[in-house]
Amino acid sequence: MKNEPTPRHDTEPLPEGWAVALRALDDEGRRKGAAERTRTAYAGDVERFARWCTADGRPTPVDVDVRTIRRYTQSLTERGAAASSVTRALAALRALFRALVRAGIVEGNPAELAPGPRRPQTLPRIVKPADAATLLDEIPADDDHLAIRDRAMLEIAYGCGLRAAELVRLDVTDVHLEDRALRATGKGEKTRTVPLGDPAADAIRRWLARGRPALVGPERGAAAEPALLVSRRGRRLSTSDVRRRMDLWVRAAGLPSDLHPHALRHSYATHLLDGGADLRSIQELLGHARLSTTQVYTRVESSRLKTAYRRSHPRA
Repeated sequence: MKNEPTPRHDTEPLPEGWAVALRALDDEGRRKGAAERTRTAYAGDVERFARWCTADGRPTPVDVDVRTIRRYTQSLTERGAAASSVTRALAALRALFRALVRAGIVEGNPAELAPGPRRPQTLPRIVKPADAATLLDEIPADDDHLAIRDRAMLEIAYGCGLRAAELVRLDVTDVHLEDRALRATGKGEKTRTVPLGDPAADAIRRWLARGRPALVGPERGAAAEPALLVSRRGRRLSTSDVRRRMDLWVRAAGLPSDLHPHALRHSYATHLLDGGADLRSIQELLGHARLSTTQVYTRVESSRLKTAYRRSHPRA
């Protein structure tokens, strides 16, 4: 692209104005309880933008306007960045300028006026109810402590619609078996109460009685580890542990290898919709901030109905 600025080398220090901006972004992310992975990703996106701006003769965020941001996102597209990457970069810039407005460094948020790329609309991966049952029934409820844990973990994922990050954040005190409910902590540290079905409640009860005590015993400091789901060594699981263990049981059940923990969350929402639940209730159960996020599941339902129509109607 003509007259496109060449960013400085990544090892060169940023001008003070941009260094201050990055600190303000991180402070705001911590204040809002953003996940560390999100803060790291946004910081990387903003640093790349800051170096691009510095090469373009804009040494501080005050020098940036909406045209600057449009040129930058266009340059990303022309260099082959995926629409999802450009969208995330734009989200990072919006978060940056919100933080700078709050800190009194700039007066407005130019990134709010910059349009994002049009992304192809893809339907979420859904597990059929029969396949979900096959997956869960494949996990034995015997004396294998890790299998007992995995059964509880995936029963919660499918029966409560939790994200993997929400699963691993569950503490024992978040589960209320008498009330058939659990408390989940989602994005932005927002909590919500989700009903527990009988299969999930039974699996949790079995895990608490037979599995967890064997992994988190008195000699391992049981009182010091509040996590509901723990590893072989009695420590809180990570999201990668959840994915790895689900992959193991997906293969054992002979199901498609592209099934992942978030597919269980998508299936939870879709099966609720199929069963007659309204979108507002599903939004609340999923912990979505906006109804528009939940409305993707109406497209799944519409797609399913169209497929049934084409397969069944003589004039389709």
